[in-house]
Amino acid sequence: MVRHVYERTKRARTIDEVVIATDDPRVMEAVRSFGGQALMTSPSCPTGTDRLAEASQHIQADLYVNVQGDEPMIDPAFIDAAVDGLKGDPDAAISTLSLPLRDLDEMMSDTVVKVVTNARNHALYFSRSPIPHARTNERSLEATALAAIASSAPRKHVGLYVFRREALARFASLPPSPLEALEQLEQLRALHHGMTILVESVDGETSVAVDTPADLDRVRALISPDSLNINP
Repeated sequence: MVRHVYERTKRARTIDEVVIATDDPRVMEAVRSFGGQALMTSPSCPTGTDRLAEASQHIQADLYVNVQGDEPMIDPAFIDAAVDGLKGDPDAAISTLSLPLRDLDEMMSDTVVKVVTNARNHALYFSRSPIPHARTNERSLEATALAAIASSAPRKHVGLYVFRREALARFASLPPSPLEALEQLEQLRALHHGMTILVESVDGETSVAVDTPADLDRVRALISPDSLNINP
C-alpha cells in the first residue's frame, strides 16, 4: 500500500522529492525494498503533522506536503491543486482541499469532515457535524441537511495539507486548542491560533483511506499491482 502512495505522489508535477516518514522499521524496510526514500522519526509524534515537522528538520524545502500513508488512491492532480493554491496565496500559511458533498449519509457522518470558507476560500471552520445549517420550516436535522445539500453549499474536506516551512514549525509548537480536542481535528488548532488555511476546491472522487481490514479489501478490489506499472 505504501508503494502506491509513494508512486502516486511522485507523479504530482509540483513535487520535487518524496520521503516516507515513519517510526516503524517494517515500513522503512518495505520502502527501501522498492528503492524509495524513507526517514525514521520519533514514535512519540502524536500526529502526522508533528511527524512531518520532525522530518522537515532533516529536509530543507520552502513547502512541505503531508500525504497520509493510508491513501493508496490519492490523485496526483489533487496534490498539485493544493501546492499551486498555496503558492498563489501569500496570505495563507497552509492549504488543503475540499470536494462537493452531495450525499446525505456523508453529510450526517461524523467520519466525513465538513468545511465552510469565506469569499477568499479561507477556512472559517471544519466540523464533523453537518455544516452549513440550512434553516427550514421542518426543524429536523435531516431536513436541514437535505436543504443544505440541495443548495450545493456543503463541501467535504480532503485531509491533504501543504505547509510553508515557517507555518509548519509554528503549528508543531502550538498547544492543542479546545475545539481541536472536542472535534478531534488538528486543523482547528491552526484556526484557533489565527493561522490562515486556504481550501482549494477540486472535483472528483475522494481517495479511499485504509483504516480497517474492510477498507483494505475495498482498495484491493479497486486497484491492482500493475495500475502504476509496478511489481507486486
